[in-house]
Amino acid sequence: MDKELVISSQNGVMEIALLENKKLVELHKQKTESVYNVGDVFLGQVRKLMPGLNAAFVDIGHLKEAFLHYTDMGPLLNSNKKFTRESVSGAQSNPFLDQFEIQEEINKHGKVAQVLEKKNMLLVQIVKEPISTKGHRLSCEITVPGRFIVLTPFNNTIAISKKINSVEERERLFKLIESIRPKNFGVVVRTAAENKKVAELHEEMNLLMDRWKGLHAQLLKAKPPIKLLSELDKASSLIRDILNSSFNAIHVDSKELYHSIKDYLQLNLPEKADILQYFNGSKHIFDALGIKRQIKSSFGNTSTLTSGAYIVVERTEAMHVIDVNSGPKAQKMDQEAASLQVNLEAAEEIARQIRLRDIGGLIVIDFIDQKNADNKLMLYNSMKKYMENDRSQHTILPLSKFGLMQITRQRARPEMTIDSAEMCPSCKGSGKVTPTILLVDTLISQMEFILKTKPVKNLSIEAHPFVIAYLRKGIYNYPVKWYLKYQKWIKLRENQDMGLISYKFYDGQEEIRMM
Repeated sequence: MDKELVISSQNGVMEIALLENKKLVELHKQKTESVYNVGDVFLGQVRKLMPGLNAAFVDIGHLKEAFLHYTDMGPLLNSNKKFTRESVSGAQSNPFLDQFEIQEEINKHGKVAQVLEKKNMLLVQIVKEPISTKGHRLSCEITVPGRFIVLTPFNNTIAISKKINSVEERERLFKLIESIRPKNFGVVVRTAAENKKVAELHEEMNLLMDRWKGLHAQLLKAKPPIKLLSELDKASSLIRDILNSSFNAIHVDSKELYHSIKDYLQLNLPEKADILQYFNGSKHIFDALGIKRQIKSSFGNTSTLTSGAYIVVERTEAMHVIDVNSGPKAQKMDQEAASLQVNLEAAEEIARQIRLRDIGGLIVIDFIDQKNADNKLMLYNSMKKYMENDRSQHTILPLSKFGLMQITRQRARPEMTIDSAEMCPSCKGSGKVTPTILLVDTLISQMEFILKTKPVKNLSIEAHPFVIAYLRKGIYNYPVKWYLKYQKWIKLRENQDMGLISYKFYDGQEEIRMM
């Protein structure tokens, strides 16, 4: 599978498009000056305890206080509190944890008031961006991510990616990591670490420990809230997390970003440095590479498939509902075979739409009814296969007896929504349109009012070409009638951009506004 990353950085906004086999599958937007990103670590301070929610609100410096639920505090909360408190006071002068005493784990089913107090200082990490009226969501389980491994302080656990299937490779990586990890630091081994040599992993371990040392140094005498550790920008973090041998191009339209990514690639992935390309065309990079066209065709309520079938995506307060329809071009075959064919095609498009729009929470899919149990199983397995490339955690359930498939998907940021509909030029989206049968009468009435009440020298009317054509129709047309009646020649001006029932009056070049 060929993959491309297209990055545009214009007017303070970074837009990132991920393409698989030339098809848009992910779209990200980020303000380049943003200082609150998923993965950032802060020294926060507890502001309010909410026993009813079993959660706390924490000040990290944002306008809205961030939300920390009991389940996100992690079992090692007491170690987090102790390390933070002692590092700020200076008692914990060593960034390494080999002399640090790991504290007793908190009760998995405990209450927030049992473990936190107002004004407690904590190390917290953003795990979700603000959504709707909610602020950032936080976790006390701190991670320092790298390309091959993720560092997790205050524990001694080694976890290896489930996508590494070889038992021998898993054992090799476990022994290797066990030999190089610092005491009281856990490690998550990522899929990209497969077949990597000890020198590469040890080098990244040292880089991550340097980041941890920088975090610790900032804690001394610090007053919350303060940012301690910044996640990479969206482009670099995407490259770190997903770049592999199947990528064949990265296109960038910003010189500064080009050099930044180039330095990152040369340092971390020198074998991929030559796929980075700088785009300096006259068009917007998304227009030149056909991405804007894909965006416009992908974000409506309806998405049409190549067979003529289509899916309808509807958003409600509680969930997303997706309906599959066979369309008018259903092939002439027996109903079961036709249903399976449409459902399989729809499943692939639904998986793409979920990633592209970054839909989270509960998703219910109403596939076309199937009776054959083997076909239902095939559809379920196909859906799991199409969702394999989705990096967000998700769970897919088999078809219910009503033919519905349920998917739950992790939500880390607001859903990507792009309004692909154009506003009606006549009603401006209000849905209220003046009856067209009265258009000319209303226009003449207002024109007569202007002629009687205002000292107009060169009156002209600007309207849509269809309206102007109607007024000019025939030899004894409206301008002739007006000249005979008012002894003034009233000019007519066409404007293609005006609504069909809109019009304006001008005296020369100055618009006459009706009160």
